[in-house]
Amino acid sequence: MLNLAVIGGDGIGPEVVAEGMKVLDAVSKKVGFEYAAESLDVSGGRYLERGGDPSAPSIDVISDEEIDALRNFDAVYLGAVGHPDIAPGILEKGLLLKLRFQLDQYINLRPVQLFEGVKTCLADKTPEQIDLVVIRENTEGLYCGQGGVMRQGTPDEMSTQLMVTTQVGVERCLRYAFQTARRRKADGKRGLLTLVHKTNVLTHCGGQWFRAFEKIGDAEFSDIERGYHHVDACCMYLATTPECYDTVVVPNMFGDIITDLGAAITGGMGMAASGNLNPGGGSVSMYEPVHGSAPDIAGQNKANPIAAILSVAMLLRETGNNTGNAQYIEAGDRIQAAILEITKSGKTDGCSTTECGDIIAQQVTDAA
Repeated sequence: MLNLAVIGGDGIGPEVVAEGMKVLDAVSKKVGFEYAAESLDVSGGRYLERGGDPSAPSIDVISDEEIDALRNFDAVYLGAVGHPDIAPGILEKGLLLKLRFQLDQYINLRPVQLFEGVKTCLADKTPEQIDLVVIRENTEGLYCGQGGVMRQGTPDEMSTQLMVTTQVGVERCLRYAFQTARRRKADGKRGLLTLVHKTNVLTHCGGQWFRAFEKIGDAEFSDIERGYHHVDACCMYLATTPECYDTVVVPNMFGDIITDLGAAITGGMGMAASGNLNPGGGSVSMYEPVHGSAPDIAGQNKANPIAAILSVAMLLRETGNNTGNAQYIEAGDRIQAAILEITKSGKTDGCSTTECGDIIAQQVTDAA
């Protein structure tokens, strides 16, 4: 049985998660497997109800004990984080980053795929030209929080934020990226892995990434074509010639930036899924849409749930790969195929959140 922890979170999070669970229920019946889902109340609303300071961290958004309990699940499904009454950073650091670091979810997996029938902001680009996957290192870099502030609020204020790069962290991320490129090559893709960094300025950290990239590529993945782009050049190419990419590997902060650009060229945040992975099943992985909590439309049945539903597809495929469960992999593929079909036909154009979920669940059910 597939055992899931479900965190709806804030704003539109519970709404899109409900549609993801609706599709999961449909595909589980179609393929023939059982699942159990436990909903966990972890959100900005709970933080405030428990007396959390909206302007500065004062209590745990999620406790160490709650995180330890998540290790008993096969996967975590998250909706969105963000509350209009809470200062930026409190929920993001207190939940997202805390989970990634403590559960060692060292890979952030973000497909950048244009679906047929979905409009892109890039003129004349086709689904064949926008089809790549970004492997973002997820537990190091600038997001580690190393640094501090001195003389805050004075004319002499000084702050530092350190980019942390370890050999272990770099090598395990690179190997996962090379393996992903190899799998894509076996599926008929190009088999090109592009490292994105800023080695001409960030010579210490960038140099460490580049040396490991070359060494691992030469020794273990000589069948995979390699390339390198500075992050500024990568942004330019994503906005002009995204077809030059197949698989991209990138450190944490730069990956955060370029994947949002990737979402923009594939129809917006409502189409962008992601996974925070501990590959191989050494710890629990977490799956979520890239978008935020969108409080301005929360409760109005307007949010696009496709990113959340695609996150369920990713959850099933990755869990299936880690456990050797072919049914989960089939279920993930069926959800992906259903979304491809409904976007191509335009069936969900102008639909509400719940209508979109209904249509995708029905497509999963009706498909041969």
